[in-house]
Amino acid sequence: MGEKSGDQHAANLVRELRGSDGEIIVDALGGAELRAAGAIIHHDSVSNAAVGIKALLRWREVLAMEKWMRGYLETSRPDLVICVDSWGMNKRFARLAHDRGVKVMYFISPQVWASREGRVKQMRRWVDRVACILPFEEEYLTSRGVAATYVGHPLFDHVKAAPRRAAAERYPNRPAVVAIVAGSRRGVASANFPRLLDVAVGMKSRVAGLTFRIPTTEATDPVVRSVLAKRRLGAGDGFVVDLDGFDRVMPEVDICLTVSGTATLHAAAFGVPMIAVYYVNPWEWHLIGRWIVKARTFVMVNILIGGKEKVVPEFIPWYGPVEPVTRAAMEMLKDVPRQEAISAKLAGLMARVGRGGASKRAAAVAMELMGVAEKREG
Repeated sequence: MGEKSGDQHAANLVRELRGSDGEIIVDALGGAELRAAGAIIHHDSVSNAAVGIKALLRWREVLAMEKWMRGYLETSRPDLVICVDSWGMNKRFARLAHDRGVKVMYFISPQVWASREGRVKQMRRWVDRVACILPFEEEYLTSRGVAATYVGHPLFDHVKAAPRRAAAERYPNRPAVVAIVAGSRRGVASANFPRLLDVAVGMKSRVAGLTFRIPTTEATDPVVRSVLAKRRLGAGDGFVVDLDGFDRVMPEVDICLTVSGTATLHAAAFGVPMIAVYYVNPWEWHLIGRWIVKARTFVMVNILIGGKEKVVPEFIPWYGPVEPVTRAAMEMLKDVPRQEAISAKLAGLMARVGRGGASKRAAAVAMELMGVAEKREG
């Protein structure tokens, strides 16, 4: 995998595998989470995670990992290669394993239904089984000749969907509170947080006492604090930063401004109405993005709920003025009945997809591919 979230999901999978058979040895390309789960890390593939054009700059690192994988497959002959997320990196490993007769499982499929559908041909050729995390992916892939099994979203292995408290219970006699989620990666936060902060400042000028809660990750916390410091804004101005505080923040906020991605599902687990944005360099979008992305909606919550109406307003790609987002946020903030209606729809979504156990089910798929019966009792 190529980033921290993939490292965490892979680590949970490894724990389930080792719980099924304590004699399983896991050699990995990954990070600290995988190491803590008991995997032997041969190369750190997480620390320099990047997306877009910046990801291309990792080519030397990827080539070094590919060289290691080639040697490993020839000398160690594993029973199974599991690729997690990050198709650009993992497709090389899948091909190497397949060409040497080693079975390949893919956990967290590339979103071929949204863009670059041609990758399906490569998956069909190199991957023995895909463990899907979205309910519609199983039918989509199997209908195209890719063996796939829906296991659920690994986010819900550690995030439990919780019903949202009614407005009267959530904030009796207090000013409104808004969450700002700038993503989990440094690059994404650098591109989006300054613009999200512009939206927040615009909202604050219109609502007295408005407070903003900003959950961050280890990677994004320095970015957020640096931007706030440059603007001379802090807790005293109503901007409160909370490192690793997503689960603490969400139950307390009225609405959320968030970048698109898994964060939208995470917020949906708490029933939080949200507006989703994602900054894309206009040159990258017009030269590349608009030609390879076929999806009409980019936000996972909207995709999963379906229907013509977008439950979550989305501004993607977001490279124009921030005022439309500010207006949309103000409209949602002032309309409490709309907030409650959105929360009800999110609760319905969570009833369908918010179940835990994805890692355990993915481990069962892996054990099946290896032809190993579980040794764990119960």
